[in-house]
Amino acid sequence: MSHTPPKDDELAGTEQPFVQHLVELRDRLLYAIYGVAAAVAVLAMWPGPNGLIDFIARPIRAHMPPDAKLIAVGVFSPFFVPLKVLMLVAVLVALPWLIYQLWAFVAPGLYSHEKKFALPLIFFGSLLAYIGIAFVQFFVLDKMFAFIQGFTPESVAATPDIASYVESILSLYLAFGMAFQVPIVVMLLVRFGIVDIAKLKAFRGYFIVVAFIIAAVVTPPDVISQLALAIPMCLLYEVGILAAGWFAKVSKAPEEDSSGSGPAAGS
Repeated sequence: MSHTPPKDDELAGTEQPFVQHLVELRDRLLYAIYGVAAAVAVLAMWPGPNGLIDFIARPIRAHMPPDAKLIAVGVFSPFFVPLKVLMLVAVLVALPWLIYQLWAFVAPGLYSHEKKFALPLIFFGSLLAYIGIAFVQFFVLDKMFAFIQGFTPESVAATPDIASYVESILSLYLAFGMAFQVPIVVMLLVRFGIVDIAKLKAFRGYFIVVAFIIAAVVTPPDVISQLALAIPMCLLYEVGILAAGWFAKVSKAPEEDSSGSGPAAGS
């Protein structure tokens, strides 16, 4: 019975004391804060808090009377709501930088083949989040408010509160940004051997049910936004299944490749 000698671990000798990890964590948190602060400074100059509010209010104002405006019910809403929008948009703009800081913190503990696929996942994860948010802003909100305003009686003036409006759309941004990460989650599940592609295909019908349940919970109680979330989730699940096989092959460790290319047992 042959015995293959263990290969040298490339991470051997790279261990750091606990205090060093805390120092590195502090530095990465500071870099993340600096990135968000820089995004806040740029957005404050252009387009500014008012410009951001005007941009995110376009979908609902398109379905309001020409002279109608959103109202601020709270005493401090005219100040805090634009500031809140500015901060959250700055976080979205700095999202790739924030994810990179997380990756830079854990990268010293990763093998070379793991580092090779980490950065593409960061890029595509951020891209999918932006696509989800853009999908909300330019499609979902317009269709949703057209559906809702169609039920407004003529004797009722629909003048939404700006604070409740911002909270509603920011929750949709978050829901769609996370839901559009389905391919990344599927690829990682296959890569780390938690499930295989055959099981994912068998689970397809159950995932459709799960997608519609999630859409019913996290979206407003209208059919348009629920369908707009559930259908892309189902499509992205299929994309994840197609990409998972390729991703599992290209991200294999060298020892996995060598063991898989050896002579088959019993041949």
